[in-house]
Amino acid sequence: MIPVTFSYHKAESVGDAVARIAGNPEAKLLAGGHSLVPAMKLRLAAPGELIDITGLDELKAITVGESIQIGALATYNDILHHHELIAHLPIFGAAIPHVGDRQVRARGTFGGCIAHADPAADLTAVLLALGGHVNATGPAGERSIPVEEYFVDLWTTALAPDEMLTSVVIPLPGDGARMTYVKHRHPASGYAVVGIAVVVDDNGPRVTITGATSKPEHLAGAEDAISAGINDASIDLAVARATEGVHINGDLYADEEYRTHLVGQMVKKALQQIVS
Repeated sequence: MIPVTFSYHKAESVGDAVARIAGNPEAKLLAGGHSLVPAMKLRLAAPGELIDITGLDELKAITVGESIQIGALATYNDILHHHELIAHLPIFGAAIPHVGDRQVRARGTFGGCIAHADPAADLTAVLLALGGHVNATGPAGERSIPVEEYFVDLWTTALAPDEMLTSVVIPLPGDGARMTYVKHRHPASGYAVVGIAVVVDDNGPRVTITGATSKPEHLAGAEDAISAGINDASIDLAVARATEGVHINGDLYADEEYRTHLVGQMVKKALQQIVS
């Protein structure tokens, strides 16, 4: 199907892009385009204007210092091949090979993934488990949004309509931190039917989910079960409590009962990887 007619503007700066979206509520930002363009072709999205931000090199940087800052336009491959980042945050090395295919990983952007907030995206759960904050710029200037407050609902974030995500800042994990990501993928789309991210460090365990819920969420029951340590008994308890207080969605491929069972099995697999 052919998209509806739209105008095109190549942004010259972050300020230029923000001014365009603030002045045109029908405008959409174009980065990797792997979510927006297919939606346009299906006419599920019909923006009046596309604002191309791919030329904004200042949004492509990845820096490692007292924290790790990832620019919104850093691609999946940029992250995967940044050896210093992966050394600190190996969970990205576990998750990114599961994202899409080679073409998606080469062109798709971290910021686009986080801004789109697809309920089956892999790196949304990874980011929630790691913590930190999201930086955004709008007509009123810059602001920082804690990751814990950022994901609101299905395809909905705390970004205002006239704001654009510019970077994500993740704290450096402490010595001895352990982390992993596991996923049961849909055989056709490759999206997560259930994805589980686990980070264990001095701040305690974080177990987060994607694919089975409307937004990435903490599995508080599983986190509580392993709070005193991870062993066979606590893993079994984490499996039993994995979906405690969490609404699990169902669809034609995996109904609620099957997904609920699968969540427990993915939590088990992730925790076994943590201690292996």
